[in-house]
Amino acid sequence: MKLKFCLVVLTLLQAHGVSAAVAWPQFRGPNCSGVSESDKPPVVFGPATNLLWKTAVPPGWSSPCVWNDRIFLTAFENGKLMTVGLRRSDGKKLWEQAAPAEKIEEINPVSSPASATPATDGRRVYVYFGSYGLLAYDFAGREQWRKPLPLVTLSNGSGTSPALIQGRLVINRDQEHGKSSLLAVNPRNGRTVWETPRPDFASSYATPILWKHGQDEEIVVAGSVRVVGYGIKDGQERWWTGGLEAVSVCPTPIIGDGQLFAASRSFGGNNMPPFPQMLADMDPNGDRKIARAEGKGLLGNKAIFDATDTDHDDIVTEQEWNAALAFIAKGDHGIFAVRAPGSGDLTDSHVVWKQKRGIATVPSPLFFRGRIYAVQDGGRVTCFEAKTGRILFEQERLGADGEYYASPICADGKIYFASTRGTVSVMKASDTLQVLARNDLGERLMATPAIADHKLYVRTANHLWAFGK
Repeated sequence: MKLKFCLVVLTLLQAHGVSAAVAWPQFRGPNCSGVSESDKPPVVFGPATNLLWKTAVPPGWSSPCVWNDRIFLTAFENGKLMTVGLRRSDGKKLWEQAAPAEKIEEINPVSSPASATPATDGRRVYVYFGSYGLLAYDFAGREQWRKPLPLVTLSNGSGTSPALIQGRLVINRDQEHGKSSLLAVNPRNGRTVWETPRPDFASSYATPILWKHGQDEEIVVAGSVRVVGYGIKDGQERWWTGGLEAVSVCPTPIIGDGQLFAASRSFGGNNMPPFPQMLADMDPNGDRKIARAEGKGLLGNKAIFDATDTDHDDIVTEQEWNAALAFIAKGDHGIFAVRAPGSGDLTDSHVVWKQKRGIATVPSPLFFRGRIYAVQDGGRVTCFEAKTGRILFEQERLGADGEYYASPICADGKIYFASTRGTVSVMKASDTLQVLARNDLGERLMATPAIADHKLYVRTANHLWAFGK
């Protein structure tokens, strides 16, 4: 009788939302959507307006991960990779734990080896570093398990984040030289559930998401040339759709109106010269090879040289260069919609529409109430009709210059765009560009903000800010 009474009380509490957590549990919140349907954060905010607290934090570009009265970040300072736990109510730092990495991965100069946003299920917080692997902590900062993984070989550094999907902790390990894989582990103990090789995928940075349609559901990952759906239980490839660039695919796909939307910007591979033209400027000794010290232009870029030099001998041959050109030629760019899939190659049968303009390099697009919004460098915003792909407005300016690495987020019918110069612009979600506010925080801003409990949490170069009423 007592057990029955307890179960009835628990059911009533859940029905009235008493047990619901305040949560933004991973990169871009629930299923990486970037949307909160219930919160109403402030539109106007800054150092002297609607500021609840501001806390100094060590550098890093991961986004805030929120669960009830806790916020989690990753950071990199003085050669150490760290996970930080803070109290959400006042921003006080509660604990800090270092990852036992022996070597730090190579990164792009504008990036950080602490760029992966933590994920949490309310019991543990999970963090990923390309320089180490996966770690899990309880909310008091006590390590629960660790899973070392091989060092990522990616010229720009790892950029994806771990995602909790139907009882699996999933991480996209795309990297160069055929070492890519999709890994799923048990979040209770870190043991591998499955690992699926992705040898044809290189230098992509998208976070895995869940796509539920009817009775079916898959883990979806965007990468080189293709977006792919995998079985949750076994990690087996079920379907794929072409249409993405061959290298540096950054935006994470989104779901809306029964469709999946994937995007990548143009790499510009059509402008890459043939090898004989390269030799004319980069082969002073006439051996028909280009050594690292001889590299100029494209091959003067370390990331491009490393990706082309597949045998790691510090020399690019004509065969290696032609292989790179052939791989890049397979790519495409733009944003496209895919209807609920079947199996195999769905490029010709399930792509509903595609547009090639207005696509960002790094930020993921945002779906909200039948519209898709994308932001490019310079604060240029494009809006698409989700069902048809019709452009409602194109590359209209927010009035906030700078590069845009943070992905847009949305709450209360308003969309938040953050520039690297530290300006967070807020526009009304509509078929025309209506800027409601431009909020200058005065610090470099790379991380996507978080929304929880009617508050906005913004991580800048040196601080974590909380804004609200």
